[in-house]
Amino acid sequence: MPHWQELHPLPAPWQRRDDGILPLWWERLCSVTSAQSAALYAAGLFTEDRRRPIAQWFNPAANSALLVAPETSPEWPVQRFGIFYAPPGAGFTRVHSAAHEWHPKEPRTPPTEQEAFEAAVAEAARFLQVEMDFV
Repeated sequence: MPHWQELHPLPAPWQRRDDGILPLWWERLCSVTSAQSAALYAAGLFTEDRRRPIAQWFNPAANSALLVAPETSPEWPVQRFGIFYAPPGAGFTRVHSAAHEWHPKEPRTPPTEQEAFEAAVAEAARFLQVEMDFV
């Protein structure tokens, strides 16, 4: 791994919260789109907390969050992890990143679901480190 991609400890205000998708996500998404559109976004990810694995960080002081979660419908032949960011105060955005995909019908063919998830989590952690320089 190149030196600039090495993971460093995340800034202290960020807390890892993987137990369930925070209500903040639904509120933020509805603030930028209708409730009907929000319900369909990322295959219903923010209305039904059912897809795993997820990785989620929350900064209560800034009221911001970062989420790594499956963003494709379960029946699709190629699955993908998305990275979503709720910046301090307000807003919602999908972080444009590398495609963290896997093929469920070929569970042993790289990248596996676990490999795709780990790559997405590493990219999200790097995003947080860079983002904290601007917040």
